[in-house]
Amino acid sequence: MSRLPSLFVSHGAPTFALEPGLAGPRLTALGHELPRPEAVLVVSPHWMTPAPRVSTAVQPATIHDFGGFDTALYRMSYPARGHAELAQRAVQQLRDAGWPAQPDEQRGLDHGAWVPLMHLFPAADVPVFQVSLLSRLDAPSAWAFGQALAPLADEGVLIVGSGSLTHNLYEFRSGHGDDEAYAAEFAAWVREAVEQGDAVRLQRTLDDAPHARRAHPTPEHFWPLLVAGGAAAGGAPARVIEGGITHGVLAMDSYAFGIAAATA
Repeated sequence: MSRLPSLFVSHGAPTFALEPGLAGPRLTALGHELPRPEAVLVVSPHWMTPAPRVSTAVQPATIHDFGGFDTALYRMSYPARGHAELAQRAVQQLRDAGWPAQPDEQRGLDHGAWVPLMHLFPAADVPVFQVSLLSRLDAPSAWAFGQALAPLADEGVLIVGSGSLTHNLYEFRSGHGDDEAYAAEFAAWVREAVEQGDAVRLQRTLDDAPHARRAHPTPEHFWPLLVAGGAAAGGAPARVIEGGITHGVLAMDSYAFGIAAATA
């Protein structure tokens, strides 16, 4: 199998599972276009640990790690099986790179994993396992974490960083998310860095991008983008999967590193 790309997906609010908007169908189309992976590896900010942990669960449970939403969300499940062998390979790759990774036989799929996967692979017929996001990261270490996982892409693993291109929960929860202009400006700045393959600029996003602190009052939903970028082959092309803006504040663009931009 040829090397698989790495993805950053914006998982937005849990309601993305019920309201696909622009992003859902485009992720589904991308899933059809990709070579079939042996497994999907997801790094999500909804599983954060001091040291890396890797789920080796045979049949990971669907975790409904949210509250106050439509009851239909709590009846949803994503019954993909796990892949213990490739999960153990991830443990070893991280250890070889100096990260003290440990397997976790119990961990299921949080909504940062199963919600976007319901669009990307709706049949739940590709094995999935999660790798935790470290609770203390900066931009260079998030990038290095992705680089440590990168060799798995040559073994049929689709590496997915699942976060949110913008993530201001105060504005989302308070209903004050009515200023799409700032989110769009931030998203455009990141898009340019991705399309230019500018790793340095991308890693400086939270320092240099317009409205960065408003878009990400805390950085954990941005780090998966850098993990996905670090996992990509150096100099690989990148494609933007446009997702628009939901709830007036959540930019939903995703990126495929290692796939050329679509032609008109």
